[in-house]
Amino acid sequence: MSRIGKLPITIPAGVTVTVDDKNIVKVKGPKGELSQAVNRDIKLDQKDGVLTLTRPSDAKPHKAMHGLYRSLVNNMVIGVSEGYSKTLILVGTGYRAEAKGTTLTINLGFSHPVVFEAPKDITFTTPDPAKIIISGISKQQVGNLAADIRALRKPEPYLGKGVKYENEHIRRKVGKTGK
Repeated sequence: MSRIGKLPITIPAGVTVTVDDKNIVKVKGPKGELSQAVNRDIKLDQKDGVLTLTRPSDAKPHKAMHGLYRSLVNNMVIGVSEGYSKTLILVGTGYRAEAKGTTLTINLGFSHPVVFEAPKDITFTTPDPAKIIISGISKQQVGNLAADIRALRKPEPYLGKGVKYENEHIRRKVGKTGK
């Protein structure tokens, strides 16, 4: 049995989960609404505020789908009730970010500023010029956008300059030694 797949999903108050005849799961909560298509082999049962996923057999594809779809549905439930956020730190002289409305402007030492437009249900906040907080209801969207911003200027191992996650540890190398 899949250790992740067999775990029940508790549905918090204010969140509704509906499954239609095409096995599309729609989760609606206080922060928004998400939907995900689930393979027809995986069965979803909802009773007393608990959602459980079951698979028809112990075949390898069914085992893989069981854990995958349980995680995706659980992430949707958490996203519409609490939301997700990632924090990026800009390390370097002159590196700064500014959020105005739905756009994020980042200066990373290039000849031009890099501008990101926020997708639907994603918000940018900059509490200070060297910190970016990306928040939204979709874990996949938030993580992907944070990875795209980090890829602009990855932290380098000598001085640690670049864009890094808040709790990321950069393995530092020693530089040249003088005689």
